[in-house]
Order: sequence, then C-alpha cells, then structure tokens
Amino acid sequence: MDPSDDLVIRGAIAQKRLIEFTLHGRLRVAEPHDYGIRNGAPQLLVYQVGGESSSGRLPNWRWVVLARASGFRLLDRTFEGRRPAPTGRHAPWDQLFVRVEEPPPSPPSRSRSAASSSKARAASGKPIAASPGTTSRAIPSKNSRA
Repeated sequence: MDPSDDLVIRGAIAQKRLIEFTLHGRLRVAEPHDYGIRNGAPQLLVYQVGGESSSGRLPNWRWVVLARASGFRLLDRTFEGRRPAPTGRHAPWDQLFVRVEEPPPSPPSRSRSAASSSKARAASGKPIAASPGTTSRAIPSKNSRA
C-alpha cells in the first residue's frame, strides 16, 4: 500500500467524501466506512456506489484488502455518514483505525399549529415580536383609523 493512500482514506472518512480506486483491475467509486486491520491485513470496508464490479451488483458493501488495491483518490462528492450494517452489527476488527461518524440528526420540523398561530396573530393586527435589530408594527385592520 502506498503511504499516501493511508492519508486519502483517513481524510475521506473524516470528511465523508467518496473515493475512487482500482481493485482487481476494476475502477471503483465508494463510500469508505471502516478502516483498520482485519484478519491480520489492512482492510477497508466500503459501500461501493459506482464504477465496475465483477458481481455486477451495485450499490453494495465490499471488503477491500489494501494490498490488492491501488490509486486511491479523494473525490469531491460527499455522503451522509454511517449506513446500517446488513447483518445489524459491525464486523470484528483486529484493530480499527477509524470509522465514519453517523449522519447528524434531522432538525425537528416546525409544527403546523405553531405556524397557524403565527398567521393568526399577524392577521389580528396585534404586534408580533421582531427579531433583534429589526422593527415590527401592527398592520391596521379595516375598522381602525390610520
């Protein structure tokens, strides 16, 4: 394994960026998820999303024995983060160097009732709290004098 490949792999996992590499003479594009020593050899667990595959099944999980892979290149495209393991659990490692983090939680959505009550207050002509540095005023109703 080329020493610069280690930096590419670690950087891709930390930044959640796809990598491109050659394995068994085929160009692969994948999300790197786990990197370490497994069965005594440096390996990478990837979720292959593009490129070539001898099995033809993509996307799919792949074990990459790094002694058989070359030409690792960091791509601009990113991915969300950890994916569920097909078996529901992670494979054992002799030594795990780095694992991709889980995706950040989705922000809570604003409830419909909160949005409706804001519209109702605005329609009533009563003052609505303004954001800092802004001003607000009530919109006069048809029955009030300007």
